[in-house]
Amino acid sequence: MESCQPILNTGLRGFQVATTRISDVDGTLGRLIYRGYLVQDLAGKVSFEEVAYLLLFERLPQKEELENFKKQLAGERGIPPEVIAALETRPKDALPMDILQAAVAMLAHHDLDTREYSPEAALRMAIKLIAKFPTIVAAWDRIRNNKKPVEPNADLSHAANFLYMINGTIPDDELAGFFDTCLVLHAEHSFNASTFSARQVASTRAHMYAAVAAGVGSLSGELHGGANTRVMEMLIDIVTVDRVEAYVNNLLDSGGKIMGMGHAVYKTDDPRAHILAPMSKKMGERTGGTKLYEISKVLEKKGKEAFKQRKGRDIFVNVDFYSASLYYYMGIPVDLFTPLFAIARISGWASHVLEEQFGGAGSKPVLYRPDSEYMGDYCGPDQCSFVPMEAR
Repeated sequence: MESCQPILNTGLRGFQVATTRISDVDGTLGRLIYRGYLVQDLAGKVSFEEVAYLLLFERLPQKEELENFKKQLAGERGIPPEVIAALETRPKDALPMDILQAAVAMLAHHDLDTREYSPEAALRMAIKLIAKFPTIVAAWDRIRNNKKPVEPNADLSHAANFLYMINGTIPDDELAGFFDTCLVLHAEHSFNASTFSARQVASTRAHMYAAVAAGVGSLSGELHGGANTRVMEMLIDIVTVDRVEAYVNNLLDSGGKIMGMGHAVYKTDDPRAHILAPMSKKMGERTGGTKLYEISKVLEKKGKEAFKQRKGRDIFVNVDFYSASLYYYMGIPVDLFTPLFAIARISGWASHVLEEQFGGAGSKPVLYRPDSEYMGDYCGPDQCSFVPMEAR
């Protein structure tokens, strides 16, 4: 039977649901701002630890504050042996994002701060999660490959320690620096799907682990966090530069999408893409071949041209477009690309949970409870009349 009214499905686009002092995305001008700072002014100039401090404490740290914060993070990197033991019982082909979400929930069982509803307890949980995310992801990658997890190295930076725990070798300064910049670029992005999920759960006064687990679950969906994995699959399918144009034409003619191009907010190139692109080229040169980078550059050009010709409008690259080849050159398994996103974004999620529960004006948090438009199968005041089982 035909519906009585048109279907309403806005995805909340265009609706402002809260105020924030954490970050802003100006899609028209292509600007991403962390607490007043353009991301271009931070990337490559400050460490991820500095950005995490900025997001949590609303300002960049002084030297002594940063050193203390680094020590605090390094001291919280370890995860309980019971959690490691639980990971060792998981199927080796389990999805890494599912493992991460499960581990977040298990960590809550070992933290007495979950019993206390206060900004101090929430901040302590935030710092623990920022510190432990890399350890979880690295431990799972080794466990699924029948290797013993590598213990965190407190002498290494946040970025360098993750690469060390993955590979068992200490990365050089350039490699660690590139990965650190990637973490800075992915640390925060305003009210995206996963951040909104975390804030929605936080609005119930649930603890930090519950809110963050919701963010991880949201990020696991391919429409949000899986794009760079699909970019990498696309680059592998193309194989060589001379096949790019035909690939683009066939893809668009069949109704497909060029992964890593287009964004729900940006109406110009994502500013992060232009920071990642030269790093991808450099990493290609380090590893003996820039083919993936070269395919990406031609794909960007041909993709924009073909989309304009067919659709009559422009399309732009997003953060996933060049991060895919960059992570691949770093030797990161393709199915860990989204967990890498989470390793950075946990700093943003945690900051939003703190803001939702203890920041802002008035009686925060306000329980999120949107309305919906009911679209039943029947029209009229009576709707359906109940019929007992024996009479149906």
